[in-house]
Amino acid sequence: MISYRLAIPVSVLLFAATIPKVVRSAPDNKSNDASSPPMQAVSQVAPPSTVPVPLTEEELGDLMMIRKEYRDAADKYRELTRQDPRNAVYMNKLGIALHQQTELGAALKCYEKAVKLNPSYADAQNNIGTIWYQRKKYSKAIRAYKKAIKMRSDMAVLYSNLGYAYFGDKKYEASIASFRQALTLDPLVFEHGSARAGSLLQDRSVYDRGRFFFLLAKSFAEAGNFDRSLFYLRKAKDEGYKSLKDVKSDPAFGAMLKLPAMQEVLAPPTYPLNP
Repeated sequence: MISYRLAIPVSVLLFAATIPKVVRSAPDNKSNDASSPPMQAVSQVAPPSTVPVPLTEEELGDLMMIRKEYRDAADKYRELTRQDPRNAVYMNKLGIALHQQTELGAALKCYEKAVKLNPSYADAQNNIGTIWYQRKKYSKAIRAYKKAIKMRSDMAVLYSNLGYAYFGDKKYEASIASFRQALTLDPLVFEHGSARAGSLLQDRSVYDRGRFFFLLAKSFAEAGNFDRSLFYLRKAKDEGYKSLKDVKSDPAFGAMLKLPAMQEVLAPPTYPLNP
């Protein structure tokens, strides 16, 4: 079966590293360069000099990841794991760097070792699920995501990932329930990345876009967010989803049926007349 993808990347690395901000000192006002515009005096007190803080080895690796220099990042994290072999965070980040190079087997070993080092490390356990999801081993992905949720039941992205895995396994009602729980924890979970910095992966590829958008619309309708529900119903319609009429008999959409926008969505498509 052909796998279609959402507009976002196949494997979205939800990565946000904090890099110390370097503040540059003001230019020397004594310069006689006529081409330089005159400086306006803001204060009589000269600002204190700022000394840049050097990055740690981990921050250097994180910076390489942001720059998509995955091989160099992997070397940096591998060095860190040698220096501190009991550090689960370093091991997980090494797995992500390898994952981004599609070295899935090596990445999986890193994630599994990270969980052994820290049995409550939900990020690494989630990443194990992402490996199985990408390999289309949906049952294994579901089990992995459920384990991650037992570790951290307050992370919306874990329920979102579980919903994708249920969808891949064609367990659509379970998929809707997981998406609904994700929206309860974070109403914007599908609008932005909802992971902790540099430690968690998410795969949002789907094989049946029309059905997937319809299920998302139902999840938003049950959450009371009619605007987003209509948004995804339109996307389902654009994808040619053939069971769009099911909204008329589905209780989840009951409160939306009289909305003019819903009537517009349910209206049959119009085609221009031939000249």
